[in-house]
Amino acid sequence: MQNQPRYSLLRRILFPYSGRELLTPRQGLLVIASWALFFAVVLSLCSFPFYLLVAAHAHHHITILFFLLAFLAGVVIFGVLGWLVVAMNNRAVRIIQRHQAAETSTNGGRYGS
Repeated sequence: MQNQPRYSLLRRILFPYSGRELLTPRQGLLVIASWALFFAVVLSLCSFPFYLLVAAHAHHHITILFFLLAFLAGVVIFGVLGWLVVAMNNRAVRIIQRHQAAETSTNGGRYGS
């Protein structure tokens, strides 16, 4: 049994994989969804005091619209960033695998001997 490194809570939420294997489409969607939802919720909660100030001087539907806009913008922006993380992880793994395959090939190795 191989020892798995113990990652921090934030790492386990945002990218619970070692980064040494290709992510399946299901794992990729999980990473994208976790990035989109985690950061959108944090963004919405951090702007909550602003909503309270706006609610005191504006109609409540405007406040709800701002809150919804911040949440949806966070979902879109951080969903795209999550997709970029998955794509770069898979690309890096493929490059490493190609490099390792080239080093262990039977054609004489790296120097062609």
